[in-house]
Amino acid sequence: MKPRGGVPAWLSATLLFCTRCGAPLHFGAVEGEERERLSCDECGYIAYVNPRLVVTTIPVTESGEVILLRRGIGPGLGAWAQPGGFLEIDETAEEGAVRETLEETGLKVETTRIVGIYTRPPAAIVVVAYEARILGGESRTGPEALEITAFAPDAIPWSGIAFNTSTWALRDWVRQVRPDLAHLAEAAAEPEAS
Repeated sequence: MKPRGGVPAWLSATLLFCTRCGAPLHFGAVEGEERERLSCDECGYIAYVNPRLVVTTIPVTESGEVILLRRGIGPGLGAWAQPGGFLEIDETAEEGAVRETLEETGLKVETTRIVGIYTRPPAAIVVVAYEARILGGESRTGPEALEITAFAPDAIPWSGIAFNTSTWALRDWVRQVRPDLAHLAEAAAEPEAS
């Protein structure tokens, strides 16, 4: 597979100096590397820039509805998404997805299976979406969630979904649990946000 041009411009703008010696980094060919990299001419350090891992859940009620939240923060302010966020360094992917769900919705969940893994190179993220069973807790809004609603698979607000990765995950979930409704998911336009 051909590289897509390296570090996205928005991210490389934050990576200006070597973390070892403080000299400026530059993007270009590096001896021994198969692709261009950010590197330091002073000490030879190569700043490998890897995507961030986002962990999410698709919480499902006992009646088979999916819990979505209307985002209270950007990106995607005011649009619908499943609960999720960036994985912390000291937790497993499952732990992070469960923590994010509790933080954003007040719901205690357990992951049951991976719905899919989705990559967005322009956003420098990889998203792991888990289906989750609700164990308890009480649904509540907060700074990250203006509204929390359960949607039947045939009532998902496709045109109001915040992110491509959310659209992709919800489409895959609908295909898996209600293949008879896959045409609704396929007809949904993808959002412009990441």
